[in-house]
This record gives sequence, C-alpha cells and structure tokens, in this order.
Amino acid sequence: MHSYSPGLHILATFRAPVARLTNAAACQTFFNEQISRLGLVKVGEVYHSFPNHSFTAVVGLTESHLSIHTWPEFEQATFDVFLSNYLRDNSATVQQLYAETLRFFEATELSKAEVAR
Repeated sequence: MHSYSPGLHILATFRAPVARLTNAAACQTFFNEQISRLGLVKVGEVYHSFPNHSFTAVVGLTESHLSIHTWPEFEQATFDVFLSNYLRDNSATVQQLYAETLRFFEATELSKAEVAR
C-alpha cells in the first residue's frame, strides 16, 4: 500500500484595511484570477454581503475549496484553503495562494495553522 498525503490545509486570521474587507466584488475578481493563474478548476461559489458590508465567500474547486469571512468592524478576516494532492502535490500552490491573498488584502497575519492531511 502506498503512502498518500491528501493535501495541505491552511487556516488563518489576518488584519487588513476596512476598504479591503468590505469589497466582495474585488475579492471575487482576485480569487477568480488566482484560480485561473494557478490552473485550478472552480466548480461553484457563494458570495454573501452583510448589512455592515462584511462578506463571506466559499469557492468550491475540483481540488477542494477556499473561503473567507470578514469582520471590518475589527479589521480582521478568517481565511482557509485546502487543495487535494490527488493528481499532483499542491502544497506549494496552497502556500502561494495564501501569500497572494495576504498581499491582495494588504494584510498582517495574526494566526496561521498548517494542517497536513
């Protein structure tokens, strides 16, 4: 029996400017660009904005998912991304997507957990 590592899952909380944390449309464009650039395949998405302009988003990928929830009143967001290693090792892609997300949001990491599944 071969050893198999299902993939890398990053779960993080970061601080970011309110303008970034309230712009769901810009986040959607950013996620779509990253998915395309990284050769991932989107299978569904849900974006929901709240009355205070915070938003939550979940993007389903054939490789698994990414999600974000923002709290502009606290200048914070939670983010997670998991990509399966089924067809290739996607660990570096997970790291890259997370790094690009921090850059896009002009964020400062508050906490980060890496779970090797």
